Amino acid sequence: MFQHLRSQAFGLVISDSTLVIRQVSDSYVAVSGESRRERVVGLHAYDFFDQQNAPIPLLAARKAFEAAIETRRPHQSQHIDGQVIWSIRTVPIFSYDSLRYIQMEYQDITEEHQRKLELEERLDANETFRILVETVKDYAIFMLDPKGKVATWNAGAQFFKGYTRDEIVGKHFSNFYGQEDRDSGKPDRELLDALRDGRVEDEGWRYRKDGSRFWANVVITPIYRRDTLLGYSKVTRDLSERRQAEAGLIAAYEEASKLKSDFLANMSHEIRTPMHGMLSALTLLLDTTLDPEQLELGGVIQQSGELLLQVINDILDYSKLASGSFTVSNNIINFADVIQSVFKIHQKCCPPHLSLEAHLDPQLPKAAEGDSLRYRQILQNLISNATKFTEEGYVRLNATLQCEDEQFYTILIEVIDTGIGVPALGSSTLFTPFTQLDNSATKRHQGTGLGLSICKSLAELMGGNIGFHSNPDEQGSVFWFTAKLKKVHQAKHIEILNDNLDALNLPSTTPPFEEIKLAAINKRILLAEDNPINQKVMLKILAGLGFNSIDLAINGQEAVTMSTKDPPPYHVILMDINMPVIDGVAATIMIRDAGIRAPIIAMTANALKGHAESYISKGMTAYVPKPVDRNLLVKVLLSCLRQDQLS
Repeated sequence: MFQHLRSQAFGLVISDSTLVIRQVSDSYVAVSGESRRERVVGLHAYDFFDQQNAPIPLLAARKAFEAAIETRRPHQSQHIDGQVIWSIRTVPIFSYDSLRYIQMEYQDITEEHQRKLELEERLDANETFRILVETVKDYAIFMLDPKGKVATWNAGAQFFKGYTRDEIVGKHFSNFYGQEDRDSGKPDRELLDALRDGRVEDEGWRYRKDGSRFWANVVITPIYRRDTLLGYSKVTRDLSERRQAEAGLIAAYEEASKLKSDFLANMSHEIRTPMHGMLSALTLLLDTTLDPEQLELGGVIQQSGELLLQVINDILDYSKLASGSFTVSNNIINFADVIQSVFKIHQKCCPPHLSLEAHLDPQLPKAAEGDSLRYRQILQNLISNATKFTEEGYVRLNATLQCEDEQFYTILIEVIDTGIGVPALGSSTLFTPFTQLDNSATKRHQGTGLGLSICKSLAELMGGNIGFHSNPDEQGSVFWFTAKLKKVHQAKHIEILNDNLDALNLPSTTPPFEEIKLAAINKRILLAEDNPINQKVMLKILAGLGFNSIDLAINGQEAVTMSTKDPPPYHVILMDINMPVIDGVAATIMIRDAGIRAPIIAMTANALKGHAESYISKGMTAYVPKPVDRNLLVKVLLSCLRQDQLS
């Protein structure tokens, strides 16, 4: 019997009825570290288990022996010894009701116990997750089989969609989509996309059992087991409230944008109206005989007024760009003419120790289509900044053809100066609106901090970009910008050149101010203006331009009454927009309805984008913004009088 113990795979000790050990297994020898079993056989069991290297402590062994003897049945127990867990099984062996032997088996079950605990934890976690999924109501979470049919259903799905488990399980998930989506194959396409990409996410309208719809975020993920597709998990969130909130924000933004536009329009009008009177009166004053001191003071007022007007224009330009209502036009740009005209302006006020230089790439096109006004505006701003911040040295302009394709030229303009440069900390905010490098109380140069920001937006509108880096040769800056300009068709190019030649061959070579005085002879003009100061100033300006027959209407109704006589009494009508009784637009419509074709020039402080186009669409001939630039007024009057003569 005892020879059999050598093959046991666990620790085993056999004692007689007096608890003297008679045999131990080979596994005990391996576990305990004993080299010979003879050192154990013959010991009392309690002495044996009381040893330091005993596999289990005496207390656990005593309890196991006593329980087996007392119950006369096998006894099973466990003992935890630090990190080790022992399984102890004690079997009493009787012969004719007499105890003969006690067999004790013990085994290290630590790994088995750990695996059991992990399995229990997984089962508990799976059960917990199942309960969570089935009871959560904030999300619709369910499974689809590989064909897209609903396989599971949770409380959230029932709450969102209105179907009970029995009503929907086994039905295709396309039931939740609108008819248009089903006709286009969207549900099946989403399953294919999920298989290809590992998941698919979508937002759109989903439909409940009762036909009502909600805005849903849907995530579909394929589920695999050993490379076999089990189906798809589908998680749906109801985002209807978020969508409503977003719609509310969009509406609020649009309302705020409209209010801002209205405010800017009113601000523009209210500021430009008194500025018109001031600057126009100043123009007349400077035409008079002034002593040197008076002339100097008048020049200071003029420069300050022009600076204030530039501030207003910058703010309005920035507002139009920020709101997205700004567009660029397409006309013919002659680069040499644009650069020369900008240079001439700055050469007049250039310090004596500063030289202006221009280097034009001979490969530059003679002409291209783009917005010449906005192109000039960027160039003007960059050169103005360069001359403002450079006291000596040079301001150099390089214009090169960067690249071209079948449709466009890309032109690179670099403005290089030897000025004060840009500090490293300020280079990152150069093109940020309302940012100035010098905001100290002692700053020398004035401005709104909008010029470069506006240039950046304009360059981007023209398909280009703008940037800055330090002058690599010496102190100073290099500001550059690019623009994509459309190529001019050869036939159109020739047509434009011919038009320019025709313009050069016009019979009148008289200076504009002399020409307008000649054109004004025997011409009757109506001025519709309600502001008393502007009335006085404009009457003097028109008289100075040679108009001796000028009538005044102080509101729109008077303008209509005076203009619609038979025969038509006026060759030109200058029409203010904001007037009492009837505004200028309504008055223009009534005049046109009466059959009067005389040119009507809108003369108003409303200068936002779209105003000029709106006035012309209502029947006006041209547009002159306030404060009125006398040079521009002369050009517009000459154009209108020429048209009147042709008609």
